[in-house]
Amino acid sequence: MTGQFGKKFVPAEGRELALVPSDRIPVGRGEDYDAIKEEVRTILMDRIDPAVAARMQRPQLLSEIRRIVSEIATQAKARLNEREEVELADELVDDMVGLGPLEPLLAEASITDILVNGPSEVYVERNGLLEKAAIRFRDAPHLVNVAQRIATAVGRRIDEASPMVDARLLDGSRVNIFLPPLVLNGGRISIRKFSKRQITLDVMASQGNLSSAMARFLEVAALSRLNVLISGGTGSGKTTLLNAISRFIDRRERIITIEDAVELRLQQPHVVQMETRMANIEGTGRIAQRELLRNALRMRPDRIIVGEVRGEESLDMLQAMNTGHDGSMSTIHANSPRDALARVENMVLMGSVNLPLRAIRTQIASAINLVVHIERMRDGVRRLQNIMEIVGMEGDVITMQDVFSFRQSGEGRDGRLAGRFESSGFRPYFLERAATYGLERQLLEAVGFGGQE
Repeated sequence: MTGQFGKKFVPAEGRELALVPSDRIPVGRGEDYDAIKEEVRTILMDRIDPAVAARMQRPQLLSEIRRIVSEIATQAKARLNEREEVELADELVDDMVGLGPLEPLLAEASITDILVNGPSEVYVERNGLLEKAAIRFRDAPHLVNVAQRIATAVGRRIDEASPMVDARLLDGSRVNIFLPPLVLNGGRISIRKFSKRQITLDVMASQGNLSSAMARFLEVAALSRLNVLISGGTGSGKTTLLNAISRFIDRRERIITIEDAVELRLQQPHVVQMETRMANIEGTGRIAQRELLRNALRMRPDRIIVGEVRGEESLDMLQAMNTGHDGSMSTIHANSPRDALARVENMVLMGSVNLPLRAIRTQIASAINLVVHIERMRDGVRRLQNIMEIVGMEGDVITMQDVFSFRQSGEGRDGRLAGRFESSGFRPYFLERAATYGLERQLLEAVGFGGQE
């Protein structure tokens, strides 16, 4: 193995990473760090064989690139210390076989969202709050190249003819990409990271997302096979909460999940996960949630979980909940529990169903037992705002009773909101149902009959 320019070195396993001659002018001592880095990068990219590099394992490639960067910097008399050489080599490998400057953000556990607004505008969400990241793309073509690499990795195509992708990364993270001509300045990438940490209701209680009494109540609700609708805004934690509640589903049950992009991570052994499909470039081949839901009913499910109800499949979901699939769950974008019911109602109407409004509301009232509303509040903490129980109809109005709610009482010096989770003290409407599962005492203890937590 040799480090001489214009020759080849042979790394482990007999693979060759070719070094080809370069007529570029060596980097001068007087140039600033960014210019030096860019010149070393350009020389290296001119001298290696990308096809060979792409076939190498990442650790092996990283080791060889670090050595070559050091050799180039030494020969070019570039002012790069050892740390800067390692940093540059890592960036180059990320560009070759990873997602470029996004790689360190994907690796950082505290980051939940990555939002790319352009080559030099990258934001992340940490602890519920947005902040600008200290990374950037070299230029718009670099951003587009990374976007195309993401799409290719998930079997999608993205270019000017098909400038939008909504997909799931290999680790479960959700990605949405827009390229020109839909947007300007390179493109937009939004990544909702999939947490590798198993979030339970107890963990959420310890984080202040809900009280321990609310956690016990939701546990009883899942064990009692209540139909639960979780509402909230974008990024409020609906899917995380749904995952946490689903942990109490009986392991002997057959569960079918339906999602646009698989995000749910159920722990039961008998789970069938179904995912919608977008139309191809010719505009054909689309498979919507409604079609999957209708087929799921023929697959002998005990429970059906719809990752997010957003259209005409809402009527099929209600009918499933009303025809023996107790314990089914879904999420919906809404601003309050009452708004969640109104949105379901509107979705049924948009499906061009010739049902009178009262009949639709009766379906909703008999299908859904609980509406759980969660919000990401201005201090960045996601909190359950309400747990409301549907108790029936009064005239043409669906009646609900508050079981738990969050009452804000101020704001601390650290910016964190102060408040408490309160039980309404009302006797739960599904108490008799819980009793049939032997859970009456646990339910009564959870609501506290006027006690507060």
